[in-house]
Parts: sequence; structure tokens; C-alpha cells
Amino acid sequence: MYDNICKFIAEEFSTDLASWLLGEPIQLTQLSPKELSIEPIRTDALILQQSNNLVLHVEFQTKTEATIPFRMTDYCLRVHRRYPDKEMHQVVIYLKQTASELVYQNTFTLTRTRHEFEVIRLWEQPTEQFLNTPGLLPFAVLSRTDEKVEVLREVARRVEAISDRRVQSNVGASAFILAGLVLEKEIIGTILRRDIMEESVTYQELRREAREQGIQEGRVEGLQQGLQQVALNLLRSGMSLEQVANFTGLSLEQVTQLQLISTQAEPPVSDDN
Repeated sequence: MYDNICKFIAEEFSTDLASWLLGEPIQLTQLSPKELSIEPIRTDALILQQSNNLVLHVEFQTKTEATIPFRMTDYCLRVHRRYPDKEMHQVVIYLKQTASELVYQNTFTLTRTRHEFEVIRLWEQPTEQFLNTPGLLPFAVLSRTDEKVEVLREVARRVEAISDRRVQSNVGASAFILAGLVLEKEIIGTILRRDIMEESVTYQELRREAREQGIQEGRVEGLQQGLQQVALNLLRSGMSLEQVANFTGLSLEQVTQLQLISTQAEPPVSDDN
């Protein structure tokens, strides 16, 4: 969800993003990862935008991954192969504070190959730089501040001041969602106007995806429970563990665990006549 909302911000407010990351309001257009594919490429956290002379590659991360340095190098080479005359600017932006040393990795080294990219840890960034630009307002509460509630109140005031209703609703929805990384939902709901947020097309799309995912997960959970019940019935009928596993598709370990749980749940046999 956080990846999707950051991708939306980058695509909807690309000039604001460029002003922050590149130091100037360059007009950027979206570059499809399909243009770089040699083999499947991760698109969930990948943002590629280009101008006449530059390609901006941004990845927003809520969790650390040891593979990021290699991935940044891989994407850089793919872009260079496709656009050899364009400069490449790569940034990994970590959204949520962590003690992991991985958030400080900004190089990939392999024998004589070395590649560098920029890393931004939002919790180290000054709050002010996010408050004066509409497209960056959602990041303010994740910045370097001990007064996150007060910062969110200031974000809410500035969202209210946006005259374009569509921009207002999209910024408000993005701020609402990202604030969930550092504040309780109940607190956020008392500060940001829910009616503005719910007008956002992006928010509605995220809610739809969440509902569909919940339905799908419910179906999977129901199927799993059904298979477990069938396995229990087969075990009680005297079928071996291996046969039950083959019949249901459950692993031998799962069937063994079910047998153990079933045995523990059965009432003890009384010796009374």
C-alpha cells in the first residue's frame, strides 16, 4: 500500500519530486519498466521518470532489503543500455526509521565493478522542506521531528488551503495513509478531514484493492481450513500420515501437527466401569 501511494505521489507531482531530489523543477514523464526488460523486473516499488537528458530512478522502501544495491546497479545498466546518452540519477528513500545498517548502504561492489546511488532516510530530513510544496506534504510527518502530531496538524492546515479540490483530496489521502507509519489511525482521523480524503481516486482504488485482497485471503483461509478438516477426518479413519499428505496436498509436517493437535484435544478414556 505504501509503495503504491508513493508511486502515485511521484507520478502526480513529478515536478515537486524533481525539485526535492534534483534541485530544480524539471518536467519529467513516466518511463515504463517494460522498455528495460530483459527478464521480469520489480515494478511494485519502482519509479522511473525521464527528461530529455536524464532518467530519475526512485524506490521508496518501508523495509530494508539486502538485494537493493544489486537491484539499483542492475536497473542502471538496463537504463544505460536503452538510453546511453542520458544521465542516471538513482535514489532509495526509506520511509520508516529502523536500526538496520542496510539503510546506509549506497554502493554495490563486485570485484572491479563499483556502483553508487543516493540514499535518503526520511527521519533525518528537515521537516520544513516538505511543508512548502503540495506534492511533498505527505512526507512531512515522516521527517526529523519529535512533534509528529503537531506536524500532521500543520499538514492538515496546508491541505485545507489548497484551492484545487482534486489536488487537495489526493494530497490529503496520501498524507493520511503515510502518517499511518508513525501515528495511530485514531489520531490521524481526528486531524485530517476524512471527507476530503475519501474524494481521492487513489484512496478509493486502494480501498478497492484492500477489499479484493481481503476477499481473496478469506477464500484461501477457508480452503486451508477445509483441507485441514478433511485431513483430520482421514487420520481418524486410520489413514497413514503419508497417505493423508498425498491426498490433501498438505505437507507431512502439517499433517503431523494436525494429528498431534487432534490427539491432545481428545478427552481421556475413563477407567470407570
